[in-house]
Amino acid sequence: KLFEEFEALQNRDLSGYEVEYLFLDAVYESIRKRFGVKEAVLCAWGICRDGRKVLLHMTIGNKESEACWVEMAREMVRRGLPAPTTVSSDGAPGLVKAIECVFSKSLRLRCWFHRMKNLAGKVPTEAWPEIKAQLVAIREAANLEQGKQLAALFIRENQRDYPTLVKSFKDDLDALLNVLRVPAAHRKYVRTTNIIERSFEEERRRTKVIPGFLTEK
Repeated sequence: KLFEEFEALQNRDLSGYEVEYLFLDAVYESIRKRFGVKEAVLCAWGICRDGRKVLLHMTIGNKESEACWVEMAREMVRRGLPAPTTVSSDGAPGLVKAIECVFSKSLRLRCWFHRMKNLAGKVPTEAWPEIKAQLVAIREAANLEQGKQLAALFIRENQRDYPTLVKSFKDDLDALLNVLRVPAAHRKYVRTTNIIERSFEEERRRTKVIPGFLTEK
């Protein structure tokens, strides 16, 4: 019965959901009889115009390749998913390329949570509080122009002491700052992929006692 419900989820019409904000991410699980080999479960959540949060689609991706993400995105479009205003994701190259391919008219947002976690590893522990405060100021800027100014200042002030940090920060910076193009009241809901991460946390809580799954089903 549960699998029938899952199949219905995978095949339902999506045209009735006025999705403004789309979120894409993946979680890895050992799905077949291959010990230690994990496969990606690709997942899509959306926030609709009326504020509803909805699980749109899940599928096995084998790995987070561009081809797997493109196939999943096109499947949702085929089933009626309208072009969302924004698409939030981490920086996985295959996923980024798929978003640019299928949702070229949508604004791509880089997840601030993943970015901050990555940047924290580029500086000594004792230096992180100050660096974090500078990054938060950029994220909380009143508008895009102010965010760009603060980002430029961050680059100038840290280029000499932390060149690796600055190089990483500059990578995909436009997508990171795109959150400042979103209405201010909505930014905290779209600047991360936490809507998916919370579902992954619940999934891991339930599956951590299971060594692995023998079949995809």
